[in-house]
Amino acid sequence: MRSWRGVLVGAVLAMVAAGCTVEKDEPKAPLPAPPAGLEKFYSQVPQWGGCEGFGDPEDNLAPKTQCTRITVPIDYEKPDGPTAQIALSRLEASGKRIGSLLLNPGGPGVSGLSMASIAGKTPLAERFDRVGFDPRGVGSSLPAVACLTPQESDSERAERPTDNTPEGIADSEDENRQYAGHCVDRTGAELLAHLGTREVVQDMDVIRAVLGDHKLTYLGYSYGTKLGSAYAEKFPANVRALVLDGAVDSAADPVQESLRQAAGFQKAFDGYSADCAKEPDCPLGTDPAQSVARFRALVNPLRDKPAATTDPRGLSYSDAITGVQQALYTDEFWRVLTLGLSELRDGRGDTLLQLADIYDGRRDDGTYNNTQDAFNAIRCVDDPRIADPAITGKQDTEYRKAAPFLDDGRGTGAAPLEVCNAWPVPNTSEPHKISVTGLPKTVVVSTTEDPATPYQAGVDLAAQLGSALITFRGTRHTAALVAGDACLDDAVIAYLTELTVPEQGLTC
Repeated sequence: MRSWRGVLVGAVLAMVAAGCTVEKDEPKAPLPAPPAGLEKFYSQVPQWGGCEGFGDPEDNLAPKTQCTRITVPIDYEKPDGPTAQIALSRLEASGKRIGSLLLNPGGPGVSGLSMASIAGKTPLAERFDRVGFDPRGVGSSLPAVACLTPQESDSERAERPTDNTPEGIADSEDENRQYAGHCVDRTGAELLAHLGTREVVQDMDVIRAVLGDHKLTYLGYSYGTKLGSAYAEKFPANVRALVLDGAVDSAADPVQESLRQAAGFQKAFDGYSADCAKEPDCPLGTDPAQSVARFRALVNPLRDKPAATTDPRGLSYSDAITGVQQALYTDEFWRVLTLGLSELRDGRGDTLLQLADIYDGRRDDGTYNNTQDAFNAIRCVDDPRIADPAITGKQDTEYRKAAPFLDDGRGTGAAPLEVCNAWPVPNTSEPHKISVTGLPKTVVVSTTEDPATPYQAGVDLAAQLGSALITFRGTRHTAALVAGDACLDDAVIAYLTELTVPEQGLTC
């Protein structure tokens, strides 16, 4: 999935929660008994306070946000063993409170603390405590995944891409082993082994109980939909309402997922190119049929020589591709992409470098958040390994066909085994179709031109969960409460507050 922080977080930070006197909800009966052996975790009383020391320094958590950490076992099979601290943020309900709305932006690996300020001018802010959380190993949760130093990250991004020759493949696989070794040395094998979706959904149930909710009300985006669907599988009786936007198809294997995403980004690139071609000074020209060739002519020279930037790093080939993909997550960024490509046409790379920095979590002071390291660590413990070079080679060939704008023309039918093949701990999940009974009606939102989680994945997830499907027509990654569409937002808000299920076939 990669992270969509540049899309959602920018929208989230523009929203400010309403600050009013809280009308407390009615007293409730005692919570259900916790699972045996986990009583001390389920019975915690959170100590809410200020958010100093929480969140990324550049997140700018909304005024009146409260923060805390709660304790969970690293290994749920060993509740008396080492523990982790899960960071939470909260903006309290301003009216008659239903309960808590737990929120996650996806990634995997993206901090969720700033999510508490989502939908600040809607009935959700009145009826729910909006609660964001950093999954284990992520952001302000402790301990946090750490693999590369800032200097190592900068160096890796600046490297000239290797060719898929036997020598190049060997070099890439050696770098993957070194990276995995850094993760073990700086994070520890025990935490790496227990970072996956399997554990996070257990944490989510602890969060539910600690917040005092009999049942979970949850809104998850992108990878957050995988968390939501996995929670529904494990704890169907504990679900009040789930909204899953930008669906991850749990039945797709890593190869299928990557190829579908490649096709999604190609479709987004084609849409951008057609829109750009309407302008006489479009850096890709005015003939969309020539846009891929013109794009490759702009970026291919970066393989040998970075473009000049005000920042002394320059724009590498890798950062150019990353910056372009970041801008393709939503059509709201198309004008920025045009600016970046126009600069590159003139020999400069400042805008694309800034986009790549957003994607990779690089701060203005040169440090990084841990999103990319956490992304790799979570993905590698969630997904099965691809250990057959023939499969990897075929995947590379098919990827280039699915996304010609990303094809540098140097495919050989071979490719290095990816970093997860060098991972030091086994995966803890497998692709599978979701089958669950006793689940209340849930909602899936899927966007027609979503580049990162293509539309069909949402259709498939809705079928597996028996969910109501809302189709959003647009070119962006996720839409509910961030795209500004009243049709969609009203349906989601009515469902979360009143449990009103959207009409069949709703399209917005």
